[in-house]
Amino acid sequence: MVVSCVAYHNDGRRAGDIDLDAISDALKEPDTFVWVGLHEPDQALLLKLQEEFDLHDLAVEDAQQAHQRTKIETYGESLFIVVQTAQLVSGHIAFGETHIFLGKRYLITVRHGASMSYSPARRSCEMSPELLAYGPSYGLYGVLDFIVDNLSPIVRDFREELHKLEKDIFADTFDRGTIRRLYDMQHDLMALRLATAPMQDVINQLARLHPTLIPKELRAYFRDVYDHVFRVNESIGAMREMLTAAINVNLSLVTFGQNEVMKKLAGWAAMLAAPTLITSWYGMNFTHMPELEKPWAYPAIMGLVACVVAGIYVMLKRAKWF
Repeated sequence: MVVSCVAYHNDGRRAGDIDLDAISDALKEPDTFVWVGLHEPDQALLLKLQEEFDLHDLAVEDAQQAHQRTKIETYGESLFIVVQTAQLVSGHIAFGETHIFLGKRYLITVRHGASMSYSPARRSCEMSPELLAYGPSYGLYGVLDFIVDNLSPIVRDFREELHKLEKDIFADTFDRGTIRRLYDMQHDLMALRLATAPMQDVINQLARLHPTLIPKELRAYFRDVYDHVFRVNESIGAMREMLTAAINVNLSLVTFGQNEVMKKLAGWAAMLAAPTLITSWYGMNFTHMPELEKPWAYPAIMGLVACVVAGIYVMLKRAKWF
């Protein structure tokens, strides 16, 4: 579907919404450029845009198939850019793609999967007509900055959730759900890292190369986006390390707790072994047992058992087994 199709004057002012059939007429004007936003278009719509903007066949094919890696490719005097997008849905990260066509007089964004509308980015660019006057490249900056800025809340939400899980992480009892959630968070952050890390190379190219499409006045803005995505990747890496440490701490505490339980069970077993050994003598079928002939033998045996058990308890208590 067509989300928006807007023409702009070369001074950065909005000329107005136009139909796809009117793109050719708008491009005939020497002082205008067009910004088109699409969401999961079909083949017919992409072929229509290819005809209007003379897009390269391979770029259109990639935009139609989706599931592309993050990359930037040059086709004549135009650029084809693929970046990954992400959204937090029900505690898990959903991924999408945005394919961008950039020419001297046009900017086309094609969204697939989980991705927010770029209307806020468009409005932000329109609020700075003096910068939008540099052409579609400023719109490209607005879109990329919007994509990168939406990654930071995901990492922040994961960090807040990790803080909430600290109580369960340091619990003495084993909770499979806590470990499962920590693993899912680490898995999602790994996928996010793989999606955002290549974006640094793409934005770095835009900040240094392609002078015919990216004027030098806008390179500082792309360097700022590069700095943002670099910090996001650093935050993702730090969060993954924290999650790994949290999993290891939780497993270590559970193992320690189990060892403490085993020590107590072993201590009680030792205390029960002494009276069991002593009293088992009376279960033997001996005709003559010296202890049976003494009236004080039974109380003496009971006292001996109590002393032995008490001695074992004191010894284990000092060893901090209880």
